[in-house]
Amino acid sequence: MDDSQIVELFFERSEQAFSELSKKYEKICMKIAINILGNTDDALDCVNDSYLALWNQIPPYRPDNLQYYFYRIVRNSAIKRFHYNTATKRNSYYDVAFEELEDCLPSDKKMPENELLEKELIDLLNSFLEKQKAVDRIIFVRRYYFGDSIACISEQVNLTENNISVKLNRMRKKLKSYLQKEGYEI
Repeated sequence: MDDSQIVELFFERSEQAFSELSKKYEKICMKIAINILGNTDDALDCVNDSYLALWNQIPPYRPDNLQYYFYRIVRNSAIKRFHYNTATKRNSYYDVAFEELEDCLPSDKKMPENELLEKELIDLLNSFLEKQKAVDRIIFVRRYYFGDSIACISEQVNLTENNISVKLNRMRKKLKSYLQKEGYEI
């Protein structure tokens, strides 16, 4: 069943939407949540919470791309749970991945409050990634969106961990420079 049919099931308020969504996307959603949380039980809770969130958002909202919309809900849910779980302690390599990006993205204090400006920043990030080599895009997205470890990325793209680290470092520097040229204060 394709995504538009699943969205229609949501609009019909059919519980079949959950089973179809689960068949297509549950494995990758669990991987996203586990990469962020490092805990299968918490990851399962986040994915289940994401089903409910999707049920509450569709209708009235009709996502253009159900797959990535659902991934974003799962990812945001997992990050929220991660922050809750680690409010008083440091945890996991996912913290490290976020810290790596701190120097090349606007800080929370400088982050635009206006949704339009946030969308502009997202568009700039997407534009930046489109200009990179395919393997570099994969490495960047796997690390900073899906939260994969450098070792896991190394296995996926058949490069050494050191090579992955060097590529990520270079891309962060390029991203910082690119955003500064576009007028963002880093």
